[in-house]
Amino acid sequence: MRLIEVNKKNYMFEIIIRNEKQRNALSTELLNQFVKSIDEVIESDSRVLIIRALKGSKVWSSGFNIEELPEPGIDPVPYNHPLEILIRALEKVKIPIIALMEGSVWGGACDLAFSCDILVGTEQTTFAITPAKIGVPYNSLGIKRVLTRVSPNIAKELFFTAKPIAAQRAYSLGILNHIIDKDKIEEFTYDLANTIVNNSPLSISVIKKQIDSIARSKPIDVETISIIDELRQEAYNSEDYLEGKRAFMEKRKPVFKGA
Repeated sequence: MRLIEVNKKNYMFEIIIRNEKQRNALSTELLNQFVKSIDEVIESDSRVLIIRALKGSKVWSSGFNIEELPEPGIDPVPYNHPLEILIRALEKVKIPIIALMEGSVWGGACDLAFSCDILVGTEQTTFAITPAKIGVPYNSLGIKRVLTRVSPNIAKELFFTAKPIAAQRAYSLGILNHIIDKDKIEEFTYDLANTIVNNSPLSISVIKKQIDSIARSKPIDVETISIIDELRQEAYNSEDYLEGKRAFMEKRKPVFKGA
């Protein structure tokens, strides 16, 4: 089943997420198809990549497919998880990546969105990072990506409350580059992409690498990484993690015990 659609025209490469039955959830199958499409982007002569859902989608992506989360004792998002593989593939893309988002972005899909260079949304575009709702730990690389977009206090609010940030606030925080009327977002985004296409691809590629390298240059020492990994193990070995997964599957509110 094709969960990713690709189109290429006039130096623009378009990747469409189309897992409508699961609110565009990032299933393993979808992520694997996505990675293959990135290989196509890298091998093409495209100058801009646009990532979007089907036109009119109320949810750009609902994040991880909860049904695929492992049982306690197994890291839910290890280094070789398909989403991490996809994001590392995106980091190799030398051309600008634009996220066209008509609707909301949930959980792990925020990682995907924050890996894009320019984010264009509508008034209906919201961002919610929801692991605390279901007792799921979040990997350190994902947290670091959030911190490249927002300050630590905003990141803490996102993670602690699991509540969505509305479009206007996301714009004021610098998460969204533009908020466009839903009837005009396609036209705006493709005009923006065309402007990029008409500029020097070599210059843009070099500048993108410079900006990304400088933005990610803050080091984390080995001891801190070890402490963080131990904390994550405590979370994904917990009863709360198992309860969160059960509650989601049973469509009820979880009862967390903090253990």
